[in-house]
Amino acid sequence: MIEPDTIKLLRECDAGIKTGVSSIDGVLDYVRGGELRRYLSDCKDEHNKLKREIQGLLNEYHDGGKDPDAMAKGMSWMKTNAKLIMNESDETIADLMTDGCNMGVKSLNKYLNQYKAAEEKAKDITKRLINLEEKLAVDIRVFL
Repeated sequence: MIEPDTIKLLRECDAGIKTGVSSIDGVLDYVRGGELRRYLSDCKDEHNKLKREIQGLLNEYHDGGKDPDAMAKGMSWMKTNAKLIMNESDETIADLMTDGCNMGVKSLNKYLNQYKAAEEKAKDITKRLINLEEKLAVDIRVFL
């Protein structure tokens, strides 16, 4: 069933983007280096572009999207703050963001496989989001 799979895949992308943007916002104030700040800000901008595209498609299906899981969001916030309290550095931020990117890539690939009947435009957005996450993880390796 194309429509339900399309909506479910777009919802997961929506929640993933919200998580990614929230994670970037949560660390930006701690970033010391301009280059890391630029990578994170550029990635956030690209996430927001995809979010607008996803919202447009979800609106066509009369769907409001999906918020990230509250428990997962809370655990992520605790982990981030605990690590930054121990070591407030660009290295710590790069480590946290790399973990987040890897989790996002894993989840999005799982949903891409799970919702095989989704429309190609939803799959394309998912693949672009995966590529965005992979690119950030590669770009910030120099800070690890």
